Amino acid sequence: MALPLMPKATAVWLVENTTLTFEQIAEFCGVHPLEVQAIADGEVAIGIVGQDPVANGQLTREEIVRCEGSAEARLRLLAVQVVAHAKAKGARYTPVSKRQDKPDAIAWLVKHHPELSDAQLCKLIGTTKDTIAKVRDRSHWNTTNIKPRNPVTLGLCSEPDLEKAVIISQPRSSPITAKEVGHALHQDD
Repeated sequence: MALPLMPKATAVWLVENTTLTFEQIAEFCGVHPLEVQAIADGEVAIGIVGQDPVANGQLTREEIVRCEGSAEARLRLLAVQVVAHAKAKGARYTPVSKRQDKPDAIAWLVKHHPELSDAQLCKLIGTTKDTIAKVRDRSHWNTTNIKPRNPVTLGLCSEPDLEKAVIISQPRSSPITAKEVGHALHQDD
């Protein structure tokens, strides 16, 4: 049986704010009825702030009223709908130990994938256009020590992100597409 989040705090709130029986609260929260009675007597859960299950979306007020009307009725936990939050699209954190690797990664990408735009490099590596320009024209302050190294092996981006950027940067007007190849094969049949 599914239990509410923070069962003791929920039990504290139900004891303080409803006329439900100890058995009803104990069954809903997954605790022993004697523990609920001890909460009511102030012997247990001292200092625990009660959590409102109605505000948390775990119960409805109507469900509480229904169960307060009958000692035999049992509270039913609402199905909690999990909402996936999209990851924030802000600047991501690069550890201090990897920051000196960014010029190496830029040099590798400029050498092996010149089709990538500066904006794509900025997003992929987490750097600035100014740094990219300085690495390209070899005016970076540390140019003598820059060795082109793969950003995936450096841990500055993932392989799928790099592949996606390369695919996006390919020219849109390629001579023949996969759809056209499939269509041409079926024409010969």
